[in-house]
Amino acid sequence: MADYFDVPQIQFEGSSSTNPLSFKHYNPEEVIAGKSMRDHLRFAGAYWHSMRGTGADPFGMGTMQMPWDDGTDSEANALKRLDVFFEFLVKCQIDFYCWHDRDISPERDTIAETNAVLDNVVSRLEELQKEHNKSLLWGTACLFAHPRYGQGAATSPYLGVYAHAAAQVRKAIECTHRLGGEGYVFWGGREGYMSLINTNMKKELDHLAAFLHMAVDYKKSIGFDAPFYIEPKPQEPTTHQYDSDSAACLNFLREYGLMDHFKLNIETNHATLAGHTMRHELRVAADAGALGSIDANDGTANCGWDTDEFPTDLYLTTEVMLEVLRAGGFTTGGLNFDAKRRRDSFQPVDLFHAHIAGMDAFARGLKIANAILEDGRVDAFISTRYSTWDSELGQKVEAGNATLEELEAYAASNPEPEVLSGRQEMLENMINQFI
Repeated sequence: MADYFDVPQIQFEGSSSTNPLSFKHYNPEEVIAGKSMRDHLRFAGAYWHSMRGTGADPFGMGTMQMPWDDGTDSEANALKRLDVFFEFLVKCQIDFYCWHDRDISPERDTIAETNAVLDNVVSRLEELQKEHNKSLLWGTACLFAHPRYGQGAATSPYLGVYAHAAAQVRKAIECTHRLGGEGYVFWGGREGYMSLINTNMKKELDHLAAFLHMAVDYKKSIGFDAPFYIEPKPQEPTTHQYDSDSAACLNFLREYGLMDHFKLNIETNHATLAGHTMRHELRVAADAGALGSIDANDGTANCGWDTDEFPTDLYLTTEVMLEVLRAGGFTTGGLNFDAKRRRDSFQPVDLFHAHIAGMDAFARGLKIANAILEDGRVDAFISTRYSTWDSELGQKVEAGNATLEELEAYAASNPEPEVLSGRQEMLENMINQFI
């Protein structure tokens, strides 16, 4: 392996270590609740931020130092980036990765030429996965960067654009399957509208549903049995995206008969933009049996922008892991670091510092969440709070067999119901004991 980073493989050294290039809490083989940290957390590197993010913003050019990258869209440069990325995965002890098709391989003048280059890139990825024992968590198609997708892809007003998007998605699913990907994501970056004044929303949603049904049919035809994910986000770059939050996604899937084929890939910063907490978004998905995977990042809540910061907030990581553990843990999903270094963290070594911070934060979140669940006091309080529903009438209501007349008779024959304190502050302090 070529040595593009002057960094040793990151090792677990414990919380007393002062070595910034070490894990303080992430010990991959440490067993928590019968499973190793590695298997609980299933960390994945995001190719687009790690290898393609330049640090550019609306007010200035990129700052990231990437001495291995010649800045061209050549096939040779695309292949070289793969070697750099896998060196990073190995040295950071990250087992999975994720990609957008146009990040790993450039677009050419025709679909055939574009696919030929992508096939060569995927062949190299196959070799690197086998050589370094890494796996593809999920792939996806970039249906938002090219100017043709400026007014949507699967929701474009133009059939020709829709057809281009279909061709791109078909190939991306094929490549994900070829690499043994454990899922495939649909992120509708421009699947929405800038203004309703020029939009036929019903037609666009119908077209999107038809597109997804065709993708399901194609997946079945090639024997790809991994789940599809939809990633919610409310806005930016469009005024309103149709996949605005977990509830909106689930409603869309139910309305169009797609619930059996999709789960959700949920991102913290997108939850913030939707006006929700990450825990809320995860809970909504988990309660519907649709919690699939997680884009692990954070954002500045008062910024109003998708800042994609590395997650270092222990309350956030604890809440995320509480929801994941209560949902039974990841199966095909994992924690993908869809996060980018700050613009002033521009040296190659900062890529390691950023991921170490996120991995340690989630390791602590896992340990804290497990301790809270093992302690049992929070769950016991919740169970007691809802205990009246364990009665015969409560069970009858939940089974859908009660009537308004029965409930009226119950209310009339019983004294005013006792309402007890929700003890929010007590429970919050209880959580603080563990953190």
